[in-house]
Amino acid sequence: MTDAVAAIPEETAPVPLLEPREGLPPVVADEQALAATVAAFAAGSGPVAVDAERASGYRYGQRAYLIQLRRAGAGTALIDPIACPDLAGLGEALADAEWVVHAATQDLPCLAEVGMRPRRLFDTELAGRLAGFPRVGLGPMTENVLGLSLAKEHSAVDWSTRPLPEPWLRYAALDVEVLVELRDALEEELDSQGKLGWALQEFAALAAAPPPAPRVDPWRRTSQLHKVRRRRQLAAVRELWQARDRIARERDVSPGRVLADAAIVNAALAMPLNAAALVAVQGFGPRVNRRQLDQWLAALQRARELPEAQLPTATAPHDGPPPPRAWAEKDPVAAARLTSARAAVTALAEEKNLPAENLITPDLVRRVTWEPPAGQGAASIAAALRALGARAWQTELVAPALAGAYAAADAAAAAAAAAEAAEAAGAEN
Repeated sequence: MTDAVAAIPEETAPVPLLEPREGLPPVVADEQALAATVAAFAAGSGPVAVDAERASGYRYGQRAYLIQLRRAGAGTALIDPIACPDLAGLGEALADAEWVVHAATQDLPCLAEVGMRPRRLFDTELAGRLAGFPRVGLGPMTENVLGLSLAKEHSAVDWSTRPLPEPWLRYAALDVEVLVELRDALEEELDSQGKLGWALQEFAALAAAPPPAPRVDPWRRTSQLHKVRRRRQLAAVRELWQARDRIARERDVSPGRVLADAAIVNAALAMPLNAAALVAVQGFGPRVNRRQLDQWLAALQRARELPEAQLPTATAPHDGPPPPRAWAEKDPVAAARLTSARAAVTALAEEKNLPAENLITPDLVRRVTWEPPAGQGAASIAAALRALGARAWQTELVAPALAGAYAAADAAAAAAAAAEAAEAAGAEN
């Protein structure tokens, strides 16, 4: 870390941020107030800080229940997207501004749902990763970079609550209070490290990224699924998960509040035949009403009745290389290349002081290593990485490292083969 960030002595206590500079603004919850906010932010200047609060763990889905904005000349705005569900006009008013967001991949989807999509952005969390900060949450970043502390006691509350309590609104307003100042300090830090160009490429890719494709077999993300080995039991997990998802959507509650993942796995392993047996399964109990028990039993029965051909496969379908643990058996040469490639990426990431997954994603390393381009030179590896979506700065750094790793792995394999051949020849003589 350079002196620009290290200038705040560790023994200096951070200054707490307790109140927004211009006071707590009223929540924008009608069309008239929204129109005034759009006009104010359109007339503002410079980057706009943007944040969103969701009700994860309470409500179904990831919709925004509060959106916070701050811009020079406009101050801070707190917008209720439930009362004002169409914010496309606000998004258009900010079209030419750079949006400053912390952890953009979390907030951009719910902002897009209400019509807000940035054309340019600066992600302070990603900037912190590229700059080599060990802790990149908004609180630690604000403390380490600006010497200011943000209260985080309301970070996990139910933001779908109406009306929102004043302490929650104050917390939300403070989340954008110094976000632009944090952005400016991180830009200076990245520039001093020679990484600003890298960051700009990453931010441009985030802003241009299409909406994520629907997840294939989302039920396979059930925690503790590794305990389930038999395909019939996997079918039970799938049926229970889908029943839970339908109920959660209808009730607009988080799926985990309908039925815990652990209970789904326990029921799939036990495959109870009746209500009494299901109540005995951990995660179900006497407080589960009869109608709910019937729904779970029906899901288990559907799994029992599925024809063998319709049972889910033991492993998730995928279009890439096999899991790394299977490489040694399927292709020992590729397995050796992967070991060498991982070591090279780790060493390069340490040298550049950033997380290895931000230098290049593990998936890209696996894909290009399983089927390396002809010749395995840096130029052909760079082309393969670009075709898979890597940014120019990543290919410039990583392609030579992978080329060297592949050459070392191939040389080691050739030497081992020669030694084995020599040993076999000696044995014959």
